[in-house]
Formats: sequence, structure tokens, C-alpha cells
Amino acid sequence: MAKDYRYGRVLLKVSGEALMGDQGYGIDVSVTQRIAEEVKAVHDQGIEIGLVIGGGNIFRGLSASQAGIERSTADYMGMLATVMNALAMQSALEKQGIQTRVMSAIPMTTVCEPYIRRRAVRHMEKGRIVIFAAGTGNPYFTTDTAAALRAAEMECDALLKGTQVDGVYNADPKTNPHAVRFDNLSYQKVLADDLRVMDAAAVTLMRDNSIPIIVFSIQEKGGFDGVLRGIGDCTIIGS
Repeated sequence: MAKDYRYGRVLLKVSGEALMGDQGYGIDVSVTQRIAEEVKAVHDQGIEIGLVIGGGNIFRGLSASQAGIERSTADYMGMLATVMNALAMQSALEKQGIQTRVMSAIPMTTVCEPYIRRRAVRHMEKGRIVIFAAGTGNPYFTTDTAAALRAAEMECDALLKGTQVDGVYNADPKTNPHAVRFDNLSYQKVLADDLRVMDAAAVTLMRDNSIPIIVFSIQEKGGFDGVLRGIGDCTIIGS
């Protein structure tokens, strides 16, 4: 690992919506390629990286449940959407020359490996990027919670959440020009004020394992690399 990086092993959580680009649905290949380039820049410095990608660009289980599909079934459908996104990101990363493994919490051995913790750790130790798909494998849990769980299991130094804005604000910066970004927040502040950075289960899991959450813009060129070196705009949530 390069000496000017603060973390040696990280988990990057990217929303499914981030893969849409300007489309209203699906996967924009140029966007996945750009994110892959961001990840490669960090990987080339010797940082071990795990990825969790949401599925909201293809299917949202909660919305489908509210529309009438049984909740567990809807959540499983959402998990399958995350596998599609993981395979798309794997393709983009491998075009960058990076060895990548998709590991699914729902076994589907024709297209990816089943999730086995010790095997995932070994992949990361060998310099492969591991994309964790299908959430936790259980309904009623979000991909934020899955990201937190995998970060804890992989003993990551930090959980990074790549969003559409460069941190956590006291109001929506897209609609309120006076919104103020927080540089630092405590886990308890996020939970008490219901800031909805990640769901409460994910924040609590990171608090209990003393893993910081770093919220930054995945849209900013060089943003992923910058926050790992402590120079990019972000919000750090910790003790």
C-alpha cells in the first residue's frame, strides 16, 4: 500500500442509481466504465477493495412490495438485480485489466461464486477486487446493511459510500443552496437525527465494529482516490 493512503482495505458501496447515468432505468455502460477507472486508480496503489452495488436502477424491492408483490419475493427480485449490476461492473473492471470475482449471497454457480468469507478474504489478499452481490441473501435487509456486514466480515479499515453529493448535508443541497456539509459526524448523531445516510442497522453495525463510514461523491473525478488520501470532500462518520 502506498504510504500516503489512510486505509489498506476498504469496502465501497455504490447505489444502483449511480449506474444509470442520465438514463431513467438500467445500466449506462459509459458510467460503469468511469467508475471502474476510479476503482482501478486506487487498486493500482495496492489498496484491497470490496464492492457492493445496489439494484435500484433495475428493481426496487420495497417499491414493488408497496405495489402489491409479497415483500420477501420483491426483496429477492431486488437481490437478483444487484447480481446483474455486479456482473456489469465485473466486465468493466476486467476491461481495465483487474482480476475480479463476483460472490453472491444467493448461490448461482453458473455466473458467479457463492459467498464464502474465507475465500473472499483470500481473493482480496491476492489483489483481486471482490464484488459482493445479492445483499445479505435475506429479505428485509438493504444493500447498505449488506455493505456494512461485508465490511465487518472482511475486517475493512473503512466503509465508503459513493453518492451523488460530496457528503452529508443538513438539507438537500440540490434544492437548498444554503445547505451546509458536515465534515465529521458521530454514529450517534446520525442515528439520533435520523440523517438517513445509511439505514440504522448499517450505522449501528459500523459503530459496534469501530469502522468509519466515509460519504463522498462517486461522480467527482478522482473522488475515490482523494478521500482515501484524506484530501477529498467528504463526511466522515465515526466515534
